[in-house]
Amino acid sequence: MNEKRYRVVALGKPNEDQATELHMKRYIEQFPHAGELVLFDRSWYNRAMVEPVMGFCTRRQYQQFMDDVISYEENFITDGKTTLLKLYFSVSKEEQARRFERRKNDPLRQWKLSEVDLQAQELWAEFTEKKFRLLQKTHTKTLPWYIIRSDDKHLARLETFKIILSTVRYIGRSRTLDFNLDPEIAIPGDKEAKIMKKNWRKYGKYEC
Repeated sequence: MNEKRYRVVALGKPNEDQATELHMKRYIEQFPHAGELVLFDRSWYNRAMVEPVMGFCTRRQYQQFMDDVISYEENFITDGKTTLLKLYFSVSKEEQARRFERRKNDPLRQWKLSEVDLQAQELWAEFTEKKFRLLQKTHTKTLPWYIIRSDDKHLARLETFKIILSTVRYIGRSRTLDFNLDPEIAIPGDKEAKIMKKNWRKYGKYEC
């Protein structure tokens, strides 16, 4: 990919000024220009997952975000100039533990391990519950979530490519390419929420 046309944005903790501003503002400031692709490595949905679980925001801030986020996103896409894709890369608890252990002991991967990651296994149930609430509240027909089963990284990346390429129009697309998603890897957010709800009723937890 041409680095002049894409950016990866991984925002850290808000500074003192940003903490007093609209939560979405610092993300909007990073939005793409015409012809540009921006990949947010964790987006404004930090407020729906990490922040409430870790105590980085108040309950009121969390609820206000959940109530308002779809209206913001609809404004982002209303002029037809911006395409918004919401991708949730999901791994099993066992695979997450294996990857974290490898990162702890591999000097080339230690940079990937954050303070939040170190607590993720202990807070698995809390994060899973917030995932369910997120899908229930913020998956819509015009702004859907795609859940990508990511225990197999190769398959996860392949299905992600399909989603991006089938969503964005571009010249020179080959009609021989198969863009049909693997239903075992790429799952619509509303379907994932139904699976999680069924698991809750059957097992008393959102994942089994």
